[in-house]
Amino acid sequence: MLPWRRALRPLAALLLATAAAVVPATTATAAPAAAAPSSGWNDWSCKPSAAHPRPVVLVHGTFGNSVDNWLGLAPYLKNRGYCVFSLDYGQLPGVPLFNGLGPVEKSAEQLSTFVDRVLAATGAPETDLVGHSQGGMMPRYYLRFLGGAAKVGALVGIAPSNHGTTLSGLTNLLPYFPGAKDLLTTATPALADQIVGSPVLTKLNAGGDTVPGVAYTVIASKYDEVVTPYRTQFLTGAGVRNVLLQDLCPLDLSEHLAIALTDRVTFHEVAHSLDPAHVGPTTCASVFD
Repeated sequence: MLPWRRALRPLAALLLATAAAVVPATTATAAPAAAAPSSGWNDWSCKPSAAHPRPVVLVHGTFGNSVDNWLGLAPYLKNRGYCVFSLDYGQLPGVPLFNGLGPVEKSAEQLSTFVDRVLAATGAPETDLVGHSQGGMMPRYYLRFLGGAAKVGALVGIAPSNHGTTLSGLTNLLPYFPGAKDLLTTATPALADQIVGSPVLTKLNAGGDTVPGVAYTVIASKYDEVVTPYRTQFLTGAGVRNVLLQDLCPLDLSEHLAIALTDRVTFHEVAHSLDPAHVGPTTCASVFD
């Protein structure tokens, strides 16, 4: 990919979000994504095994949904014997399929409701969370402010926007375009919430970015062009493993989307993070696992 095209990808994502969100609403609520295959994940009859006693809840990113974001990772974990579930959150009226656009606080409430449903269906006392991008950051609001820490054993964030993003520096240009930041906040609140220094992130990270009792893993790529600089994804609190994908496999070139959608090195590291006692360290050879 030419360098100038790569540089414009974050801007394209920003414009897509704004355009989608200002489409005139035709229904009271956004149309839900297609249901995940009943023979695979989101099987509400699934009961956790002794080997994997905690069900896994997958939390999609901005513009994602409960199916498309997890077509690779969900079957990978299901085939390893996990009960796997995924939710849709952050829907905006009149915007189908593209979710994760509403305010982070409201999305965390939706996650709380979904986790309770998973625990009730499976009979498990705790779940593990795996999230991509906003889906790796937003659960931290649930853990810290909505009582989620008592119901979650581990949070694995894949390219999470933990300390906000500059979108490769493009958010620094917002003050030069009158009304742009207000439009962003009104049209796509989740994007505004993920800008470096936003009120939501300031509140979330004040006094430390982790809570006791939860094991945290952050998986980042140095080629990420959306959550930038990539080291802002890492957490600094207790109980954290910060993992740079290229330290596991120098040959891995995955960027913000591929790291969660298709990267089997990432998939293996997720499995290792969820069950380090039985899943060995991740290397380039993990693509064959």
